[in-house]
Amino acid sequence: MFQNLSEKLDKAFHVLKGHGKITEVNVAETLKEVRRALINADVNYKIAKDFTKRVKEKAIGQDVLTTLNPGQLLVKIVKDELTELMGGETVGVHLAGNPTVILMSGLQGSGKTTFSGKLANFLKTKKSKNVLLVGCDVYRPAAVNQLQIVGEQIGVEVYAEVGNQNPVEISKNALKHAKATGKNTVIIDTAGRLAVDSEMMDEISEIHKAVAPQETLFVVDSMTGQDAVNTAKAFNDLLNFDGVVLTKLDGDTRGGAALSIKSIVDKPIKFIGTGEKMEAIDVFHPDRMADRILGMGDVISLVERAQEQYDEEEARKIQKKIAKNQFGFDDFLKQIQQIKKMGNVKDLMGMIPGAGKAMKDVDIDDDAFKGIEAIIHSMTPDERSNPKTINASRKKRIAKGSGTSIQAINQLMKQFNQMSKMMKMMQGGGGKKMMQMMKGMQS
Repeated sequence: MFQNLSEKLDKAFHVLKGHGKITEVNVAETLKEVRRALINADVNYKIAKDFTKRVKEKAIGQDVLTTLNPGQLLVKIVKDELTELMGGETVGVHLAGNPTVILMSGLQGSGKTTFSGKLANFLKTKKSKNVLLVGCDVYRPAAVNQLQIVGEQIGVEVYAEVGNQNPVEISKNALKHAKATGKNTVIIDTAGRLAVDSEMMDEISEIHKAVAPQETLFVVDSMTGQDAVNTAKAFNDLLNFDGVVLTKLDGDTRGGAALSIKSIVDKPIKFIGTGEKMEAIDVFHPDRMADRILGMGDVISLVERAQEQYDEEEARKIQKKIAKNQFGFDDFLKQIQQIKKMGNVKDLMGMIPGAGKAMKDVDIDDDAFKGIEAIIHSMTPDERSNPKTINASRKKRIAKGSGTSIQAINQLMKQFNQMSKMMKMMQGGGGKKMMQMMKGMQS
């Protein structure tokens, strides 16, 4: 995400780094490049112009030119302004009311139905909510069916009235059903059209009046850039929605919608969709996103994702195995499964400071672990628990079974041994020693 913008901003700041002395001319030149980068990212010209104007005023106000590290200070000002541009504060979803009613709006193809499922899954797993999904798209063939498949995937009930063409009636009946079955959260998936038209707007306005939602979310495909912003404005004028959801952000290299939308509609971005999986949903943090755009990574989000997947019970079992030298490939496989649950690999790499830049030309496939998994699955249970038994003839058989080469088996064995050694070292007093050494280096 935001790949092109990150690269162009990086080049813009290089203008500063190349000069021994920083002058107003250098700063103006850098900001011109920043503005160009924003317009290139499909940010509205006026927003881009106002942005660089604010950065310039702040830079002059903070005496950037006379500081020891003017380049760094300017990057910090740009980061603060980017954060502000995207909303400043993190704004979560409003969960008052019993039941809480969340109304989804947006055009056809924006990813409303899929996101309704992701949000239901998020509220069920992270907020312990008892969710009901409601299918109010009565026009699109198989729309209700799609919602039912999504509901089945995540174990959430879907309320639909097949044959009823009145979405206002369906949504009212759904609320009665939610109260009767003890559901405390209702997510209503509405119909979209290919473009903003009065019919769709009237209908969603009617549903809005009928159910009085605590939260109205506007779902928009981030890859449509400036168009997304214009559509958001039309919807906001009518519905006065509470927040924006940006879908397909993982495929958006430009980022114009994310950067412009707050300035135009004055509503926060609340969630982003970052992939096809039901878990691929993130609360939107403007400051963390600004860090990522500027290539500073997002360690906090990375740690949060890791903590979500951390299984204390499993960790204790693994500790015991390491202590007894019994750490095998089955345990290794479990570790891989946990990493996979955290999200796509390229996205995770982008969260490590500096790694995104280093890996920009490397195409990391989402199936990066497929080869490793195939090799482990081709081993016998005994080989997995006792890797030392894997000799040359066994390697030959495993390579054939996994469709890989003996080199790939050797490479995996090497990685596995290194990992086992490191874990063993961290187990004993090695972890403490390492920490002491690091402290010693700092002082």
